[in-house]
Amino acid sequence: MKRILVTGGAGFISSNMIRYLLQETEHEVVTMDALTYAGNLANLADVLEHERLRFIHGDIRDLGDVTSALEGVDVIVNAAAESHVSKSIEQGGGEFVTTNVVGTQVLLDAIRERPVDRFILISSSEVYGTAESDPMTEHHPLNPRSPYAGTKAGGDRLAYSYWCTYGLPITIIRPFNNYGPYQHPEKVIPRFIIQALTDRPLTIHGNGLASRDWLHVFDTAEAITAACEVPLDAIVGETINVATGVDESVEEIADAILAILGKPASLKHHVTDRPGQVDRHIGSTDRALRLLGWRSSIPFADGLERTVRWYRDNPDWWQSVMATEETAQTVV
Repeated sequence: MKRILVTGGAGFISSNMIRYLLQETEHEVVTMDALTYAGNLANLADVLEHERLRFIHGDIRDLGDVTSALEGVDVIVNAAAESHVSKSIEQGGGEFVTTNVVGTQVLLDAIRERPVDRFILISSSEVYGTAESDPMTEHHPLNPRSPYAGTKAGGDRLAYSYWCTYGLPITIIRPFNNYGPYQHPEKVIPRFIIQALTDRPLTIHGNGLASRDWLHVFDTAEAITAACEVPLDAIVGETINVATGVDESVEEIADAILAILGKPASLKHHVTDRPGQVDRHIGSTDRALRLLGWRSSIPFADGLERTVRWYRDNPDWWQSVMATEETAQTVV
């Protein structure tokens, strides 16, 4: 049994990761979150009082918070991130740099003083930019196309450099596009589901042909857990894609959601493409299978139907998130 620190624990991937650890393993979990726009304690409401979970309201950019959270920790999963792509485009990269790069640096320097058994950085497939090869392997060039993606690439390579320079037990995980319960409504799949549920237009950027490798968040949690448990020698210093090897276009996703909910295709509405759009993402799965013994087990059609059902059955959650966003925008 390990004690695992999951940073950014009130976010989307991290809250599902915590839920997976508590349900499927015997590990103790510590989580820290600054509770910014993407951090929502409601994401942990069903597990917050669990006997194996400790929550800390803290910021990875604050060395004091980090030092406190590290007490007794064996493994760090750094999933804390500013991840709103459109926000990074509209407002610039300042907050993204401080969290995604500086926050990572604070954690890395902290474990130079207080070593842990392993440090798993949750990076992103967005660091690759548009695919130059099919599928994209971990050797694909890094060509980030938004300020968000640029800062994820910065944290990614910074972590790698600390393995090279200091011999820290670093592993970098690059998940492809995640979806599932508790995902912020800014993201395309929950946005489409909510728009369809409320009979509003599904806004599709550009021609809708941009495609992604879509991964259910429970699959991602399983892969990250494997990275916490496999022999360290197998993965130290490694970068590992977490992907399905299959892509679906934005237009196909909109059509599937409308079909599941019995809504008309006339709800689709194409708008201008956003700057820095990535055309295609499809990930190689070979290294994850070889090093983690992991492959995706949730087909997209099944995962999407489960996700649509979750948002349909949990309107209080997404209505609260959207109301909070509207209030924040009004204040600003």
